[in-house]
Amino acid sequence: MQIKKFTGNTLKEAIEIMKEELGDSAIVLSTQVIEGIHDEKSFEVTAGVEDDGAEGITESVFDQMISDDEEYEEPQRNEEKNESEFAGELQKLTDKIYGSSSKTKAKAKTKPKPKPKKASPSPKKPVKGKVRNYEKVKDNLLQREIEEPLVDSIIDQLSKYNSFVGNDSIDNYVISTIESMIPTDNFKLSKQGGPKTIALVGPTGVGKTTCIAKLAVISKILHNLEIGLITIDTYRLGALDQLKILAEISNIEFLVAYEPSDLPKLVSKFKKKNLIFIDTVGRSQKNRELLENINTFLKAVKVDETFLVMSSTVTLKTMEDITQKFDLFNYDGLIFTKMDEAIEYGNILNIVNKVNVPIKYLTNGQVIPDDIIAADSEFLANVIYTGNFNQ
Repeated sequence: MQIKKFTGNTLKEAIEIMKEELGDSAIVLSTQVIEGIHDEKSFEVTAGVEDDGAEGITESVFDQMISDDEEYEEPQRNEEKNESEFAGELQKLTDKIYGSSSKTKAKAKTKPKPKPKKASPSPKKPVKGKVRNYEKVKDNLLQREIEEPLVDSIIDQLSKYNSFVGNDSIDNYVISTIESMIPTDNFKLSKQGGPKTIALVGPTGVGKTTCIAKLAVISKILHNLEIGLITIDTYRLGALDQLKILAEISNIEFLVAYEPSDLPKLVSKFKKKNLIFIDTVGRSQKNRELLENINTFLKAVKVDETFLVMSSTVTLKTMEDITQKFDLFNYDGLIFTKMDEAIEYGNILNIVNKVNVPIKYLTNGQVIPDDIIAADSEFLANVIYTGNFNQ
C-alpha cells in the first residue's frame, strides 16, 4: 500500500487533493488539525491506496449506509443543479458503493470449507434427523454459545432437507439457516418532512459516542449530507471535547443541550439539515431514574429512529437485562460494538431472537470512520458459525 499525507484549508479540500492524486480507491487512514503560527489551522489527511488499485475497505464500510430509496434525493450543492442531475449523481454513488470490491461483502459471501473426509464404503441412506455430522454441528453451535433451543431449531430445519444435505454441503446449509434467523435492516433516508433525527442510547462504556461520530463522518464526507450533531452528555469527562474536535475536523455543526427544554430549540436550528444525530449519556440499565432522565430529553423532540448500542462481549444475561431496561426508549435497531474483542458471537443470535429487533451496524475498533460496517445477515451467520470476525 502507498501511504501519503495531504494538507488543505478544510478537511474537504484535503480529501479532494487526495482523490486527485491517488484516485477514488484511496482510503483515509487518519485526520488531524495542524495549528499554524498565527492561530491559523489546516487539516492533514493521511491516506493510502493499494498498489494494484483495488478498492479499499473504507468504501465497503459505507455499504448499505443509504439505500437506493426512490424518495431520497442528494442534497443541493448549488441552485443550478436540477433534480435529474441529482438522480444521476446518486445512481453513480450507489453503483460505486455496491459495485466496489468490498471486503465486507467478500467476508459476507465467504463460506467455510469443510474438511475432506475419507471415502466410506456403501454409506447407508440418511435417516430423518440422523444425518452424519449433525451431532458434530450441534456441538459446534453450542460451543459458539448459541442457546440449545435455537440449536435444536437449526438441526430441525436441517433434518427437513436430509435428501439434499451431504457432508460436503452441511456447513452451507447451517449458515443459511442461521442467516434466516438474523433480522437486519438498511438505513433509509428521505428528505420529505424535514431532517431525519436519530438518537443512540446504551449503557456506559459501549463506545456509543465513537459510534455516532463514525456515522456522522460517513454521512458528511461520503454522502455529502448536511449533518447536525447534538449531545446531551454533559456528565462524562471529555465527551464534549471529543465531539467538538470531531465536528471541527469534519466541518459538522455541533450543539450541546444542557436541559430537556434546550433540545427543541437546537433541533429547530438544524431544520435545513438532512440528518440530526443525538448523542446521549451512557447509563447503567439498573438505574431506572437516570434512564428516565434521558428519555425526558428525547421526548422533547420528534426522534425518527433510536438505536440501542451494546457490546458484543457481554453475557447473554446482561444483554437480556439491557434490552429489557432500555425498552422504555422503544428502540428501532441494534448496534453491536467491540466485535474485534469478542471470542464467540452466539449471543448476538440469541438476543435478536428474543427481542425481534433488526441489527443496523457492527463496529470493530476505534478508528473513525473506518471501523464500522452495515449489518449483513449472511456475514453475521458466517461469523457466528465460524467464531471468526476477520474472515
